[in-house]
Amino acid sequence: MITKKMEDALNGQINKEFYSAYLYLAMSAYCNRIGMPGAEHWFRMQYDEEVLHMTKMFDYVMQHGGKAHLMQIDEPPHEFGTILDVYEASLAHEKSVTGWINELLDTAVSVKDHATQAFLQWYIAEQAEEESTVGDIVSRLNLAGENGGALMMIDDKLSQRLPPAPLTAN
Repeated sequence: MITKKMEDALNGQINKEFYSAYLYLAMSAYCNRIGMPGAEHWFRMQYDEEVLHMTKMFDYVMQHGGKAHLMQIDEPPHEFGTILDVYEASLAHEKSVTGWINELLDTAVSVKDHATQAFLQWYIAEQAEEESTVGDIVSRLNLAGENGGALMMIDDKLSQRLPPAPLTAN
């Protein structure tokens, strides 16, 4: 059974995960508008992954005696600038998510919720991977600069991203 404090914190993160999905869907639409179909696909896969992250947390709350409470989702931006700007915004967002997950772990430690501490370890590892992946894309885009051929090659590579694997049971 999770405490009310932990339940509230997890519900807040569920909202943030929903926002993350919404943000990545907006980024996907933007990439479509600027003619980057590979990036459009990459962000659509990122959207799907964020929905899985949210669902995993949503289920955890209910499976541990809490009440899942869905809140209003903020509207994401609609314009992002260059393709580099889009990925830099994604990286900044992932760093924010890492901070939020760390705060959740701090809350779990403060209320001595060992089950939630163990549960959150998956998210901590996931965030390290997320930041690394987006950071690598930002590095490649920085190297490409405004070279159209290089940007096309990167976009082609982004189009090869596979859908996220289904999550296993908690």
